[in-house]
Amino acid sequence: MKNWNHPTVSRRTALQAGAVGLLGLGSNHLAELRAESSATPRAKACIYIFLSGGLAQHDSFDMKPLATDSVRGEFQPIATKTPGLEICEHLPLLAQRSNNWSLVRSLTHPTNGHTLGHLFMLTGRSVAPVGFAGERQPSSIDWPSISSIIGDVVPRRNNNLPPAIVLPERLVHWSGGVIPGAYGGMMGTRRDPFFVEATSYGDPFWRGAYPEYTFHQLPRQKPTSEPPTVFQAPSLKVNSDIGVQRFGSRLSLLESIDHQRSLLERSAQQAQYDRQRQSAISLLASQEIRQALDVTDADPQTQERYGKNSFGWSLLMAYRLVQSGVNLVQVNLGNNEAWDTHGEAFWRLREKLLPPTDRALSALLDDLQNSGLLDSTLIVMGGEFGRTPKISGLPEHYKEPGRDHWGAAQTLFFAGGGVRGGTVVGATDKIGAYPVEAPQKPEDMAATIYSALGIPSTAAWRDDVNRPHHIYHGRPISELF
Repeated sequence: MKNWNHPTVSRRTALQAGAVGLLGLGSNHLAELRAESSATPRAKACIYIFLSGGLAQHDSFDMKPLATDSVRGEFQPIATKTPGLEICEHLPLLAQRSNNWSLVRSLTHPTNGHTLGHLFMLTGRSVAPVGFAGERQPSSIDWPSISSIIGDVVPRRNNNLPPAIVLPERLVHWSGGVIPGAYGGMMGTRRDPFFVEATSYGDPFWRGAYPEYTFHQLPRQKPTSEPPTVFQAPSLKVNSDIGVQRFGSRLSLLESIDHQRSLLERSAQQAQYDRQRQSAISLLASQEIRQALDVTDADPQTQERYGKNSFGWSLLMAYRLVQSGVNLVQVNLGNNEAWDTHGEAFWRLREKLLPPTDRALSALLDDLQNSGLLDSTLIVMGGEFGRTPKISGLPEHYKEPGRDHWGAAQTLFFAGGGVRGGTVVGATDKIGAYPVEAPQKPEDMAATIYSALGIPSTAAWRDDVNRPHHIYHGRPISELF
């Protein structure tokens, strides 16, 4: 028998709600819940940057320069703008902006597996759902993603746009399986986030921020295709074989869609059309969203600041979508588990992964700050786990060493949305293996996002048979604010 969770509400709330059956409050009751719980939103939007594959904490934000060679690695720490706070030498632009971001160095969960790790970190739940078999296929038994919950519960800021968007691609394993965690799961597919798929990898072993920073994951195996070069939102593509006459008919089609969109959306208020269908219609017809997605046509100065690569274009797209009113944008920086540095780790981080991340994330922080949106936009960055303290090798695949999977410790990056810059929460031991101070779980990370967006701790989502489910399973990391 399944143990269906029910939200805990105060006696006062229950009494006030009794006449309308307010047990298990959802999005239509959010205003009342906020009034009851005094949950004032710190942020209007969240950008969740996901580093699929797992960033090594030792080689980025939790360096151990006093450890032995087999632990500390090749990189040196550098000072940041915050006295006493050091990070990797290959993140110099972020170091200059440490007054705008903070770290949680003590995130921990119990798996070293990619698939389950993705599920934990994309849903904010560090236990496997009943019946989860670890298959690379999203399922209706999976926990709902953080993006699905926010898309369902937080009121839309722009009714013409999806409330939650994932870009620039779905997370697909090199074997072809789709990695679970980013979907509606128990909420149902109709509450999946909206996916903007702007990439095409071809050979699944191409990794990195193409075209500038592409690398082949297995150097002892030859690539089966050319490196990917095209980054473009599918809705903006025009086939090369379309002539002038057909292109004119395509424009007429868009005009027709634009007209039908207004009719459909008016009708949808009564008929409650599927949300994804409404979102697709709005995306096709909205000039605003076209501008937000068409990042490769940004002015040269903007592209130079972000980087002319998939990491830079993705974070520029996220910035524009937040500007346009999207509540949550999940940005997957690197498909095919690009940050899975089992081997060739140090040159890949130094030459291929850290530089485009440093540049694009710094540009995002600058634009949010200069536009006045940083205080109202929470940024969270992490992966499915950290990496092992001890450097190891896989000589059958790689010529040089790297680090293995490590769920016991990773560092999360936070910025904006009321986060106090220059703050470090938690600590790991001398070799970066286990938290020794203020351990946090994925549940706490998710609660921090929910709280920042003003979701009360008593809120719940309802499944398709109207059963209520808790949203919060941890506590917000209050030390960040």
